[in-house]
Amino acid sequence: MKPAPFAYKRARALEEAVAALGEHADARLLAGGQSLIATLNMRLSAPRLLIDINGIGGLDGIALKAGKLEIGALTRHAQAERSEVIARHAPLIARAIPHIGHAAIRNRGTLGGSIAFADPAAELPACLLALDGEVDATGPKGKRTIKAADFFKGLFETALGPQDVLTAIRVPAATKDTRVGFAELARRHGDYAIVGLAASARADGKSFADVRLAFFGVGATALRAKKAETALASGNVDAAVAALDLDPQDDLQATAAVKKHLAGVLLRRVAKQLMEARP
Repeated sequence: MKPAPFAYKRARALEEAVAALGEHADARLLAGGQSLIATLNMRLSAPRLLIDINGIGGLDGIALKAGKLEIGALTRHAQAERSEVIARHAPLIARAIPHIGHAAIRNRGTLGGSIAFADPAAELPACLLALDGEVDATGPKGKRTIKAADFFKGLFETALGPQDVLTAIRVPAATKDTRVGFAELARRHGDYAIVGLAASARADGKSFADVRLAFFGVGATALRAKKAETALASGNVDAAVAALDLDPQDDLQATAAVKKHLAGVLLRRVAKQLMEARP
């Protein structure tokens, strides 16, 4: 299929993109386009205007600032995958990126686009939630920062306003006590996950502190399993699996019962990753 007709505008500055969004209620931003183009071709989305933000400078940097790693929204997945800075300071993101689509998709797709699209089966929203990260967005009233816990509102729904442009994500930089784990199950590598899990914790002697388990593919957004987090903090994996407080729905990939079972399988795998990393 082909997309419905649309106009095209290439923004050269952030303010220009924000203004164009305000002038056209049915406009969409174009970054990597790996999700947007597919929805256009299937006519699931039919904006009258595409605003290309790839010409805006300064939105693709990777930098350590005041103990946090800041990644610009236009950073390509492939760029992040090769980044030694991300590997060192955000190892959870480094583990997740190879699971995103295929090489051609990672060459064009952007981290900001994945977060803004908020697909419930995508890897990066779960990573942002597991790392207690935050998002920078610029709109008509200027720049604001939104915590990951407040950013994902529902199915493909975020806290971004109609004129907001996501400009960067930010996560706490890993320390020597940081432990992370990541696993997903998909029909084929590169497919969206049937179930996935991104996890972070802080080593605290023989136990863990600040455990964060963010499951994806089991709800309308990435979800934290807080009862399981509490159980896993003591190192009791069986108790953590028994405490999984997820309520997935049947979908085309698997039944709710299968998803719940797979969530437990992934929790055991990820818990092993966390424990193996401890000194």
